[in-house]
Amino acid sequence: MKELLLSLETQLATVTALQYIDEDWGQLDDYGPHAPVKWPCCLVDFADADYTDIGTDRTATPKNRQQAIGSITFNFANMKIGNSSKKAPINQKDQAYLLLQIIEEAHKKIHGFCPGSTSGSLIRKSFRRIKRDDGIQQYRVVYNIGLNNV
Repeated sequence: MKELLLSLETQLATVTALQYIDEDWGQLDDYGPHAPVKWPCCLVDFADADYTDIGTDRTATPKNRQQAIGSITFNFANMKIGNSSKKAPINQKDQAYLLLQIIEEAHKKIHGFCPGSTSGSLIRKSFRRIKRDDGIQQYRVVYNIGLNNV
């Protein structure tokens, strides 16, 4: 799992607009606008995994082999301070929609990316806005991944 998270962070680092990329350990929880991140950010973590047995390999440790289908969560967030109304100046509107542009650029880098030797490629599963009352704009994007011989 560590190898996969580090590989994903390296892939996300190619999205130059992201100022902070890390494992999600709750940086956006209970901190409000004073979250310990730089804006805009992306926090990555494994959401879940379901395993099935595929047999044994006496040369491996552990001997019982499994396959898994898991979900990896990407939390994209930014402190939204720009006006995005129809009559706002274009530079303000561009800044207001920056996070959505970042998510699209990240998707182009992540969707279909294979982060490890025992994993399949990431396939987008869901996208949802997280409602907040602290001025932070947040979206959660979930990708599925297959893991083999784990």
